[in-house]
Amino acid sequence: MNNYRMSEEEKRYLEQYDISKYKRPSLATDMAIFSVMEAAKAENFRKLPKKSLRILLVCRGAYPYKGCWALPGGFCRPDEDVAETARRELSEETGVQNAYLSLFGSFGETDRDPRGWVISDAFLALIDAEKYKLSAGTDARETAWFTLEVTSTVVKKDVTEKSALIETEYNLCFRQEETGTLLSAKVTENKTFCDYHENVTYEIRECNGLAFDHAKIILCAWQRLRETLENDPRIAFDLMPELFTLNQLQNAMELISGKELLTANFRRKIADYVVETEYVTEGMGHRPAKLFMRNLNAFYR
Repeated sequence: MNNYRMSEEEKRYLEQYDISKYKRPSLATDMAIFSVMEAAKAENFRKLPKKSLRILLVCRGAYPYKGCWALPGGFCRPDEDVAETARRELSEETGVQNAYLSLFGSFGETDRDPRGWVISDAFLALIDAEKYKLSAGTDARETAWFTLEVTSTVVKKDVTEKSALIETEYNLCFRQEETGTLLSAKVTENKTFCDYHENVTYEIRECNGLAFDHAKIILCAWQRLRETLENDPRIAFDLMPELFTLNQLQNAMELISGKELLTANFRRKIADYVVETEYVTEGMGHRPAKLFMRNLNAFYR
């Protein structure tokens, strides 16, 4: 609790202060919830099931953007801060009480929501989706996991002695494997450097089936996920069950990074973060594999 004590002069100032003189936005949260999940049907029961990186989307049941897909989220209540709103929305949509949850951006363009000026604080969340049952919120008619594929092309790169411009075009493809629903978006990222300082802006060029500016938010979340994994492999463990194989963990890291990892290098990188257990996989149709768990001494530090 803040123990600051106001002077009488300050109290008189606040009594006369009229905050209504300034236009105030509504405050909301959006959550990019990622998971690594198996395909609906395994191609060969003797092989490891194919997995994909998926993102949770809700089909809006109310205007604006009725019938379009959006990130889970909602408006902040008067007694909540944004982190509390994000945790509440995560629990309502997935049943998850505790998960990796990190604020990665604030989106406040005045025209991003046709209802008015709405600033959204966006959170990145990671869960093991196999453990939880989805439930649509009050303004959603359906909640579903979509496989996310992102490709990029650098379309322009101008570099001078003290400035630079890098324009990259991102294509986002969302596929709902069980129903075949397809969504897509094209987002341009403009990086400008002046005196070595970076400024990044995004523009949605095409959008099919996604609400608001969520294509841009999803791209930013995907980029943050990759950047975080590059610096700290512990983030991948939030996509794992309590017991997991090293192949499962490596597969998750490859799906996030978009790179195939050399097994020997991967195992050296994560050696301090895992502990081998006495358990092995059973009934999987292939050779049993050792199961590992988190090394808590490496996580709680």
